[in-house]
Amino acid sequence: MNDRGWRSEIAAAAVVLAVLLAAAVYADERSATPPSSAELAAITLRGRALAEYDQAAWHATDAVQMANPKTAEGEHSLAKKENGKWRVVYGALNADKSKFLIGYEAMQSAKPREFSVVKNDPAVPDDGFYLFAARALELARKDFGKVSRPMSSAVLAAPANRLYVYLYPAPEKAGVFPVGGDVRYLISPDGQEIVEKRELHKSIVESQKNSRKGSKAAAANHVHVQSDLPEDTDVFSVLEQDPPSPAIIGTRHFVFEISTDGSITIRKTKK
Repeated sequence: MNDRGWRSEIAAAAVVLAVLLAAAVYADERSATPPSSAELAAITLRGRALAEYDQAAWHATDAVQMANPKTAEGEHSLAKKENGKWRVVYGALNADKSKFLIGYEAMQSAKPREFSVVKNDPAVPDDGFYLFAARALELARKDFGKVSRPMSSAVLAAPANRLYVYLYPAPEKAGVFPVGGDVRYLISPDGQEIVEKRELHKSIVESQKNSRKGSKAAAANHVHVQSDLPEDTDVFSVLEQDPPSPAIIGTRHFVFEISTDGSITIRKTKK
């Protein structure tokens, strides 16, 4: 190739590089735009729903295991809020995954932490929400792959009749709350296709609750590198503590505070 050819290629490469750099700068400027109150409110709502789901599944499982300690082994636990109360079911997909067979059900009573348990013998087949949720959960777990520690899961309703599947680390010690290593999937309405996968956090951070009586809850702090927003599980990690503990979330351009009710405010915009 002659000098003129080399120069033409170099010039073309320079133009491409300039366009890519301009696009990167533009994207960075866009990412610095503060999120709207509607965006933050949506994160709060999803985080609150996740916290409710987790609490319902926890207390329902305690009640079911009181009835039969081996009930939940190898079965899916799925929850849904119906008429203001949580219903948690336990069962498995049939061979062709056309039905979800519910062996046990736990219904929330007037006291949120108390559940009444019913055994279904034979198991009751479901071809609606619980079928689609079980398919979605299996799909998400397969994509997520092998894990080295216990993981919790939740399946919640998403826009357009789709499903959110959350996979997040379960506490391994009392009073220690893990944050990170979690993901949210958006799954098709029938539970058979991943529409979107959102990695919420990378590494897991263990936060310890202050157990001293009368001590004021101090805000937990961590830096978020995945996006310029707090995540649903950040809200969940505040609400899962008893009592809830606030959190300060630092991103590339902002510092957010998550209050003990799960609401999110921008405390600082970084320059």
